[in-house]
Amino acid sequence: MSKSEVETISGRGDGFLVGAALLIALAGVVGFTVAGDRPLVLRLALLFGGLAAGFGLAWFSGPGKRFAAFSQDSYDEVRKVTWPTRDETLKTTGAVFAFVVAMALFLFAVDKIVEWGLYDLILGWKR
Repeated sequence: MSKSEVETISGRGDGFLVGAALLIALAGVVGFTVAGDRPLVLRLALLFGGLAAGFGLAWFSGPGKRFAAFSQDSYDEVRKVTWPTRDETLKTTGAVFAFVVAMALFLFAVDKIVEWGLYDLILGWKR
């Protein structure tokens, strides 16, 4: 795992690239919205083209390169995870469902006891 610092935009060039990338991505979204009377294929091309161009431009900035390194480190960590087997997953899920049912029954019983004690014994309201 890499030792990364707090993410900041360090230079004017990086700030310009990130700002331009955001503007290009926003232009794609606005283009999709404004071209409401055009065919859907053209609108989607504007949307995804603007987002892809903005992402591509941001990729070359310092923060973009650090994000790519962070993403690669995250992917490497996920590959190290020992995932549960199907049997373990089913047993754990069954235990959770059993606990939920038991808690529902317990809360129902407590509610009925409190209701009986409050309405019948203390207030004397008979149904």
